[in-house]
Amino acid sequence: MAEKEKVEASSEYISSNFIHNIIEKDLENQTYSGPVYTRFPPEPNGYLHIGHAKSICLNFTTAQKYNGKCNLRFDDTNPVKEDTEYVESIKEDVKWLGFQWDRLIFASDYFDKMYEYAVELIKKGKAFVCDLSAEEIRQYRGTLTEPGKESPYRYRTVEENLELFEKMRQGLYKDGEKVLRAKIDMSSPNINMRDPVIYRIAHAEHHNTRNKWCIYPMYDYAHPLEDAIEGITHSICTLEFEDHRPLYDWVLKELEWKEPPQQIEFARLNLTNTVMSKRYLKALVDNNDVEGWDDPRMPTIAGLRRRGYTPESIRDFCERIGVSKANSTVDIALLEHCIREDLKDKVESRMVVLNPLKVVITNYPENFSEEMEIENSKEDETKGNRKVSFSRELYVERDDFMEIPEKKYFRLFPGNEVRLKGAYFITCNEVIKDADGNVTELRCTYDPATRSGSGFNARKVKGTIHWVDARTAVKVKVRNYGYLMIENEKGEYVLNPNSMETFEAYAEPELNNAKAGERFQFFRNGYYIADEKLTNDKNKVFNQIVGLKSSWKK
Repeated sequence: MAEKEKVEASSEYISSNFIHNIIEKDLENQTYSGPVYTRFPPEPNGYLHIGHAKSICLNFTTAQKYNGKCNLRFDDTNPVKEDTEYVESIKEDVKWLGFQWDRLIFASDYFDKMYEYAVELIKKGKAFVCDLSAEEIRQYRGTLTEPGKESPYRYRTVEENLELFEKMRQGLYKDGEKVLRAKIDMSSPNINMRDPVIYRIAHAEHHNTRNKWCIYPMYDYAHPLEDAIEGITHSICTLEFEDHRPLYDWVLKELEWKEPPQQIEFARLNLTNTVMSKRYLKALVDNNDVEGWDDPRMPTIAGLRRRGYTPESIRDFCERIGVSKANSTVDIALLEHCIREDLKDKVESRMVVLNPLKVVITNYPENFSEEMEIENSKEDETKGNRKVSFSRELYVERDDFMEIPEKKYFRLFPGNEVRLKGAYFITCNEVIKDADGNVTELRCTYDPATRSGSGFNARKVKGTIHWVDARTAVKVKVRNYGYLMIENEKGEYVLNPNSMETFEAYAEPELNNAKAGERFQFFRNGYYIADEKLTNDKNKVFNQIVGLKSSWKK
């Protein structure tokens, strides 16, 4: 994948794609009398995920590029699954990504107009009330190779259909007892055109209209009307709606819309090691497999935000993957690359020992300490240095010691010398174990002449490890993450039982002042954020955003 120029947060530039080519041709031909008008139309039946972020960025940046407008519209036509909690989360996600809508609209705002348009279709002989059950409608529909069969209720008179539809609205029938169907063509090669249902009965309270309605429009009927009423010019949606486009166009044609919107489909985002189905994600939440919709392992925008991803990194990712008409799968390593690129010169580095092993420097003076100067960032010298206390007893990573070293292992082992980051060279002399044979302490000696910054160059060492002063270190909780989904032997993605590892770690004392949402690079371990829910004055909990090493190749 070729790397594209990184886009700054304030930039309105986005790369050329086939959707923009269509828009530019429409502008050239003056297809629409008004400006380019797009919309982002989520259904409020769950939290948005990274796939929705692609659609958000596409719709809003397209409007920005052509000095147009973009609405945030909630397609709330199914009262059984929708909730105000999801509405508020979606609004927060769009704002967090850096976008502001021109109008905030609900599909339910148009229920009166949609009903009037349905009556108009009935009067034109283009819709009828059908008494077939849902199962019977499926049986009558036919298959991809066989035409469907017409409903016995298809030829009711206009007067009878109007009366029955009004009774449906009044709540005189049970759920599923009757539906309103478009009258199109039961032999159409496109099954979506075989007299589709456009209204169904649902005696359920709606989050917005409460109990005003007991009939609700189907999405394929509501969608084109919403776009048309709002003056949308380019209705951008994912590829699974391509077969629904003839129905979209049919609704607007039969209602004689003068400047009908144009539906354009693009390939949805697929990521490795990631499942992006709101139904599946909701099941994870309902089954308590995760902490909630904003669990840092979740691919939801709320989860990515809590994980520590920045809006700039997600917008950069969406820009890099571009827009395609063909389905493909993007390596999640690219998303991780984008957050590394964004954070590398933004955050300061700190030393944190996740799995501590005590080191005692036997020839270092007792009851003495000194301060070491350590740079705050390798990437940005302007961030300066900080002072870190150093004394006789330290903690190092347990993984930085091997009693019997493997080949090319350059860290601590008996007799070997390493550099302590920003401090001295030390040599491991003695290994202390408990009764069970577990290593509990290393006894080392240091060379006072090797203090960092002293100019010492008499000898070189291959290993540099980090540490914290045992006398001043503070305890923090660190949560490292693997992928929530992993591939099994059958090539299927399944829930990873080891997707989170928790450490009772030791850190530089400065991290005791970390505020919720503050990001750091933990030296040699990766990028971390103080968890927005769990971090307070008494407890410091850090979520791993991403490791330091990238597997993505430009």
